[in-house]
Parts: sequence; structure tokens; C-alpha cells
Amino acid sequence: MTKRIFFSIVAVALATLLVSMGVVLGLMYRYLTQVQRQQLKNQTILAAQAAANEGLEYFQGLQVPDCRITWVAADGTVLYDDQADSHQMENHLEREEIQEALATGYGESDRQSSTLTQRYLYCAQRLPDGTVLRLASPQSTVTDLLLPLGAPSLILLVVALALSGLLAARLSQSIVQPLNQLDLEAPMAVESYPELSPLLRRLDRQQRQLRLQAQDMAQRKNEFDTVTASMSEGLILLNSACRILTLNPAAQKILGLRPESIGTDRLSYDRDLGFQSLLLQALEGRRAQTTIVLPSGEYEVDASPVEQSGSVTGVVLLLFDVSERRRSEQLRREFTANVSHELKTPLHAIGGYAELMAQGIVQPQDVAPFARKIQTETDRMVHLVEDIIRLSRLDEGMDRTVFEDIDLYAKAQEVTATLTGYAKAADVTLTLEGEPVTVSGTQDTVGGIVTNLCDNAIKYNRLGGCVTVRVGTRDGRPFLSVADTGIGIQQEHLDRIFERFYRVDKSHSKEVGGTGLGLSIVKHAAQILEAQIQVDSTPGQGTTITVTFP
Repeated sequence: MTKRIFFSIVAVALATLLVSMGVVLGLMYRYLTQVQRQQLKNQTILAAQAAANEGLEYFQGLQVPDCRITWVAADGTVLYDDQADSHQMENHLEREEIQEALATGYGESDRQSSTLTQRYLYCAQRLPDGTVLRLASPQSTVTDLLLPLGAPSLILLVVALALSGLLAARLSQSIVQPLNQLDLEAPMAVESYPELSPLLRRLDRQQRQLRLQAQDMAQRKNEFDTVTASMSEGLILLNSACRILTLNPAAQKILGLRPESIGTDRLSYDRDLGFQSLLLQALEGRRAQTTIVLPSGEYEVDASPVEQSGSVTGVVLLLFDVSERRRSEQLRREFTANVSHELKTPLHAIGGYAELMAQGIVQPQDVAPFARKIQTETDRMVHLVEDIIRLSRLDEGMDRTVFEDIDLYAKAQEVTATLTGYAKAADVTLTLEGEPVTVSGTQDTVGGIVTNLCDNAIKYNRLGGCVTVRVGTRDGRPFLSVADTGIGIQQEHLDRIFERFYRVDKSHSKEVGGTGLGLSIVKHAAQILEAQIQVDSTPGQGTTITVTFP
């Protein structure tokens, strides 16, 4: 912009100078022509008076520089010419100045001379005898005027150009300086030309609008980042070239990406064919879903195209962790199969005994043992169904609604009193130690923990063994500990003993009537009460299970 202003000022100054010089030269040329014409007229009047007094003798030996003298008769015949042969010259009656002189006594004109091929000024004076004396002088040209002024004019032009360049440079800098000092963040804070005030006011309004828009966008971005950061699902935004525009922390963790991945097309190089097909379908404007398996788990990927003006401008990817759902479905299938298996065995036994008794094949002395077998299998099925119902209630969280303060020691005392007869029948000594402590929960939940732990300790004990139940406080937290001197648990089974229907010793479990759900009930009840379970076991020596309450 500075250069344009500079050259514009120089051009204007040069044009002004040239126009001024042209006007001056025109005025000077016009003035000089008038002076020349007046001088020629004076010379003509004087020469006419002399010719009227002395005749042709006056012209003998007369030398007038830059002047041509012609004497013309009244009929136009040339009587005398000091620069040409008068006898060979054409008649001058038709000349403008001659006609005017004959008519009025004096005449003048300017034209190109037919004999000397140059432009001349002509002045003619009529003499008393009717003849006309004409003087002609070559008219000065602009070139004649410029020749003596050439060097001074050139010097003047150079000086004018230098001064105009210097002034233009300083002026252009002074014009541009307020613009260079303009602060776009605060346009009205800098003093400038009044002509710029409308522009500055408009810039100021736009800056305020931009700041408001920037604040709004920043707020929206913060809200978006806050929402997406708290999502457990992975969220990825891609453009039409599959370059990552944004991704939330969950997506970074799932795909092993870093924040530096934004702006790259790393997802385009994923080798999973299902994932590639998903992206292609989304870029074609179709919503698609697929499931991918990653080191961190199994994920369901949902791709939705982002359309604008009828064309796909991007893709939104959502990654849902379905590992737990798949595991839950697998557990449900296993649970259903296990329940069916556990119910099928006693039902077959009951059906078999009942069929024998119905056909009268059973001897009278065997009816009572068969009935006891049917009763035992029926009791086993009842216990299994009760455990399944209790486990279902725990899964659904039905025992969370009526928490109350419960004396853990009193509950343990109640359970041990109930199981004392069962323990004696199994030749196991059941004892309770400790002090009263209070926990928060429900009667069924806390009672289920104590009952199942004590029941398992009695079932899987040895003849003459013992079960010790302890209740107290450790590190400020209530705890329940059930220790037995039974068969113990192998190390490889410790991680699975809380699974449904999992038995360490299946044959022994069948003998003692275990359902395989007791420790699963303990685990779910502990989760509801936010308690922690610790298992310490030595094969052949016994097992200690400790539940620490919050």
C-alpha cells in the first residue's frame, strides 16, 4: 500500500508539473506570437511611410533580418520582393492580408508560405498611391521556444522529481502510519483520520461480535469436552478424508491413541476389515455397525455419517464396551445350563423312586428308605430353588432399599445357635468369639453372609473338626471371620470359588448336598454392602474367609 501511495503521489506531482509547464509554454508562445506580430506591424507602418516618400529607392541596400518585404500593385502584381524574383511570382491579389489592406488600409494573417515552405506572419499596409506594402516574418515554433529553455527545464524537472519523491515517501509513511499502528483488538484506542472513523467503528463492532462468538464457542467447546470426557463410551469425529478432528479420553484409552493423533488419518490404516468396511459405508452416507476385538476388550462400533448440503462431510464413531455384556450373557447361559443340570439330577432320582413305588416293585421294607431318598432330593431341590431366588434378588438389588443398623455379633450368635445341631450331626464343633459391632445392611443380606459361610465351613470340614466364628473391629472397620479345619482349597481354585455352581470337590459337594451357590450369594451380598472379602486357605489344614464391612 505504501508503494502505491508513493507512486500515486509522484505521478500526480509529475503530471501537475508537466501540465503546468505545458500551460506556461502555451501562454508564453501565445505572448511571443503577439509581440512578434506587433513588432512586424510597427515595422510595416514605418516601411510604408518610407516607401511612400522615397519609392523603390528606399529598398535599395536595405537589410532587415528575419523579415521579407513585398510590394504589390493594386491589381495584385508583385512589384518588388527582396527574397524572390518579382517577375516570376504569382499574383497576390487573392492573399488575405492584401485584400484586407486594399479594403481597410491594413491587413494581417498567418499561413504556410507557398514559396518558402514555412509558416509566416503577414502584415500589409496600403500606400497613398493604392499599392500595398507587405512585410512577412517567420513565425516562432514551440521548438524555438523550448531550445533555450531545455537545460533549465530539465534541471527543474529533475529537482521537482527528487522533491516530489522525498515528499511522497514521507507523506505515504505518514498516511500509512496510523494504519500500521492500528490495534485490531481495540480499533478505537488509536487516534486516526476522521475519514477512517466509520471503518474503525465497524471494526470495533466486529471485534466485539467476534469476542462474543469466541467466548460462546469456547464455552460450547468446554461443555462438549466436559461431556465427552465423562463418557465411558469412545467418541471420535472424522472429516471426509478420515482425519481425526477430535476424540475423547475414552477413545484414546480404547484405541491406544494419543492427543497428538488429532489431525492424522491413523484410523484409515486399521487392518481390521470390518472396521474399514464400516468407515466406507459411513462415507457413502449409510449408518453402519460392527464389533471389533481389541486387547482392552470387545467393542461395538457405531458409525454415523455427517451430512451437509447433501454431501458427507464427516463421520461420528461411537465405541461401546460390550465385554461385560458378552460376559454377562455367557454367565446367564452357563447359569441356565447349570440350573438345568442341577435340577435334572434330583428330578431323575425322584422320578425313578416314584416309578418303582408306583409299579409295586419295591419291597415293603424298602418303601421307607425310598421315601427318605425322595424327601432328601426334594429338600435339595427346595434349597437350590431358594438359593437361586436369593441370588436373583441380590442381582436385582432388591436388598438395597431397607438398610438398617444391625448388630453383627447378635446375628452371628443367632445363626450359630441355629446351626449347632447341624454341626453336631457332622461331628464339627461350632464356636463364636468376639464383641458386639454394628454394620449397615438388611437382615437377610447380613444373615445370608453369616449363614452361608458357616454352612460351607461345616459341610467341607473333617470329622472331629471345628469352625470358629469371630466378630470384632479391625483398623476401625467391623469384620466377620469364619475359620474351619477342613479340606482347604487349592491355590488354582481360589479365583473361581465365588462363581455360581463352581465346586472344588464335586463328589464331596454331592455327598454333603451343596448347591454351589453359597459363596456366590456371599459375594453379591458383600457387593451390596460395599464389604471386602479375603480368603486364606491351606489344602488339608483349613480355610479362613474374612468379610470386612465399611
